[in-house]
Amino acid sequence: MVRYRKLTLEDRLIDAIVYTALFVLSLLSLYPFWNAFVLSLNSGADTSLGGITVWPRVFTVDNYNVVLSDPRFFKALGISVARTVCGTVAAIFFTALLAYGLSRKDTIGRNYYMLAAVFTMYFHGGLIPTYLWLRELGLFNNFWVLFVPWIISVWNMIVFRTFFQGLPDGLEESARIDGCSTYGLFFRIVVPLSGPVIATLSLFQAVFFWNEWFASGIYINEATLLPVQNYLMNMINSNSAQEMISQLSGVPGGVGDMVTRTITPKSLQMTALMVVSLPIIIVYPFVQKFFVKGVMIGSLKE
Repeated sequence: MVRYRKLTLEDRLIDAIVYTALFVLSLLSLYPFWNAFVLSLNSGADTSLGGITVWPRVFTVDNYNVVLSDPRFFKALGISVARTVCGTVAAIFFTALLAYGLSRKDTIGRNYYMLAAVFTMYFHGGLIPTYLWLRELGLFNNFWVLFVPWIISVWNMIVFRTFFQGLPDGLEESARIDGCSTYGLFFRIVVPLSGPVIATLSLFQAVFFWNEWFASGIYINEATLLPVQNYLMNMINSNSAQEMISQLSGVPGGVGDMVTRTITPKSLQMTALMVVSLPIIIVYPFVQKFFVKGVMIGSLKE
């Protein structure tokens, strides 16, 4: 309040313009997501008439009942959850381990390894060599291909390395005097002190593994190994939604009657979009308190 009283009329005018612009941009950014949520709660037959903007006109949860009754959705969801959990844990573990080694001054050739890692940020083999390489490794049509090629992120490694280099040297010396080994120092001293950066980078990795669909569409042909993002992409880009409606409408009673009455391909697509997005939205608030502190670590240079 004291600061506000010291502002001039011009400052207050500029603040009002900035806050108004940010508010409008926020609304414009959130509206497509909100509109998809509204369409998922509106009768598909009524949605086809148009005019659904902010609130459902004919409220229904039939769209969710149909999507959640599809066994393919739960198989794809299970693959996505397994991929996100395994990929995030493996990526954080190996990236932190590599970063810790490169942060130690007694690591032989650490500048060379650092240069080689940074080189891969700007130059890579491309899609075809990567495809041939993964096929030769036996990862084609394999669950491991969903996260193994992305275990090491150089950008995340640099953030980890910067954080580790900022830890006091006295910690290591004290641990050494107490008889701590190198791995003991890492797991018992360094990791417990790295909560914010681990939480932040885990969020980045989890979002990446949850949303990634391009690679799984190339390296996976088995429908049972496709993650939920590919399930969503197939529903949006092809006739999967119409195919699902045709199959379910032939079921007498229950879901079949529901589909015949209210469901359309667009309502199913919007519902699948919401269901696929929901898990990562639920995870975000639990790590949000670490987010700002964690993303600042990589920007500090001394």
